[in-house]
Amino acid sequence: MAQGLLTGKYLDGTIPADARAANSAFLSPEQLDDVYRERAAALNGVARDRGQSPAQLALQWVLRQPEITTALIGASSTSQLDHNVAALGFSPLTEEELTLIDQHGIHGTGQRS
Repeated sequence: MAQGLLTGKYLDGTIPADARAANSAFLSPEQLDDVYRERAAALNGVARDRGQSPAQLALQWVLRQPEITTALIGASSTSQLDHNVAALGFSPLTEEELTLIDQHGIHGTGQRS
């Protein structure tokens, strides 16, 4: 999800050799700056407090809107698919959680609010 940004793999500031940020034309290491890590950590905290992953949180956020009928997840294994489908079993996002997500979930890594 989001070129791997919602996996949590970049939170410690390192980029695994096999990660998209290491070899993608759409995601560069420069985009994974301190601002990104701060925002990603905050979203990870919301997800952790709910007992879910950042990807599951993102799916819930997208699919809560009635005009959204499909979310393209790009799962590369059945375990990833199962993990993403499990997002449907979590309780709805609260207004407080939505406020936190809106505060930190700005489209485009590295954008400033």
